Amino acid sequence: MAASAPEHDPRVYARLDDLARLEHKARGFSLLPKQPMHSLLAGRYASRLRGRGLNFEEIRGYLPGDDVRNMDWKVTARLRKPHVRVYTEERDRPLMLVVDQRLSMFFGSRRNMNSVTAAELAAIAAWRSLGQGDRAGGIIFNDERMVDLKPHRSRRAVLRLLGTVSEMNCELRADSLLKPNQAMLGQALEKAQQVARHDSLVVVISTFWGAAETDYEHMKRLSAHNDVIAVQIYDEGQINLPEAGRAVVSDGDLQFELDTDQEKHRRSLADFFEGRTKQIKESLRKVGVPTLLISNAQDSVEQLRGQLGLIGQRPR
Repeated sequence: MAASAPEHDPRVYARLDDLARLEHKARGFSLLPKQPMHSLLAGRYASRLRGRGLNFEEIRGYLPGDDVRNMDWKVTARLRKPHVRVYTEERDRPLMLVVDQRLSMFFGSRRNMNSVTAAELAAIAAWRSLGQGDRAGGIIFNDERMVDLKPHRSRRAVLRLLGTVSEMNCELRADSLLKPNQAMLGQALEKAQQVARHDSLVVVISTFWGAAETDYEHMKRLSAHNDVIAVQIYDEGQINLPEAGRAVVSDGDLQFELDTDQEKHRRSLADFFEGRTKQIKESLRKVGVPTLLISNAQDSVEQLRGQLGLIGQRPR
């Protein structure tokens, strides 16, 4: 049987139909990480995510059965009668996806292109959010433009979001005339700050290659009033290079030719890619953003299940 043409290969391009079919897999887990969070390459870091919280409603007089831990002692002392603070559970927690579909994402040596894995992860998160009754929106960007879709609570909105992801994904070409634009990540994060002002769950999906210090500062500012998760995609083939003779390798921007038959060359390149991956995760940790490391060589859903908390599990 002949191999699929690249434009029809789901490992190379993410079609809307494929992303829509992921809805039935987006069950049985929460979008909140376990505590502490396990990573594939860089140790353990506790998550700062608050989860679905409580909104303050009012202060009223104490009634039998009220939790004494909610007693407002200042008001009680001033009025000389017991008063409690009343809270209600937060009902709406918008999801804002920031999805990278730049040319630097159009790479994969084992299973998927990084760009396809990013699209799959966006679909799983959007369907999971809708399944929990929350609104889902996103900022999808490539090297020349970005699309801002405000969060809505409907299948139509999710399909529109995933349709935009698929459209940008299918525009990627190895022979594209577009010039790689690293600054687009920062512009997308700036836009996210304008849209997600408070109490949103912001999920940034990228390899983060070429990220500038200002990009991490944008992440820090985003996390001041929102819960932010960085989903860092990496390629296992860059860390475990096969003996393949002379090959063209790239850091997401520049390309060069390397003789992979020589062990010292493979080891040097693997050390470089692994070191860069760890450096990115460490930079995110320093600004207080928890990171999920996702390989493009493994099933996206199963990796999320392994790194995210089960439904009903609350952060410690």
